[in-house]
Amino acid sequence: MTIRVLLADDQALLRSAFRVLVDSEPDMEVVGEASDGAEAVRLAKERRADVVLMDIRMPGTDGLAATRMISADPALARVRVVILTTFEVDDYVVRSLRAGASGFLGKGSEPEELLNAIRVAAGGEALLSPAATKGLIARFLAQGGTADEDRDPARAERLQSLTGREREVLVQVAGGHSNDEIAEKLEVSPLTVKTHVNRAMAKLGARDRAQLVVIAYESGLVRPRVE
Repeated sequence: MTIRVLLADDQALLRSAFRVLVDSEPDMEVVGEASDGAEAVRLAKERRADVVLMDIRMPGTDGLAATRMISADPALARVRVVILTTFEVDDYVVRSLRAGASGFLGKGSEPEELLNAIRVAAGGEALLSPAATKGLIARFLAQGGTADEDRDPARAERLQSLTGREREVLVQVAGGHSNDEIAEKLEVSPLTVKTHVNRAMAKLGARDRAQLVVIAYESGLVRPRVE
């Protein structure tokens, strides 16, 4: 199935470069271009986009606001947003994940990394920049305010619906581990891990794996460590 990609960036030159790259792949196509966040939200719905490559800094409605609008719209529940940012270690990354983005990627990434990001997001997985370490999201969330007084008690209460193994898997997901890595550590099959992840997402109302990470930290299940 062809992955339908929407490009949202206020720089026409960058959009053109991304279009050439994406359209060169047999399994994906660009279905629209937006120069601001409001247009991105509208086109995501009109063009039935699967993945939006969203620049976070745009005039008018910025990428962060647009991501929040897409995440809040039931009609766009299947749309995944990948934030494109110049600075990977940035408060914007925390805010974009909390707004509902499936992940982020630096604008200086290699073409293959960008294409992989689209495929990963379309598959419902959380995307961490290939340049990021496994503890990067923890540090982002620590910067974004995850002190005890800021933890969400409602989310902590919802964790009670998880089984012990689902909670165990969630902790590993929050650590940035892949299904294969979790499977090896817990001595189960990757398919079993995927089943636990999917069940946790359903119980916690998470759009994708990235949202599971946010919930794990904001509920207090996992404590961020800043090195």
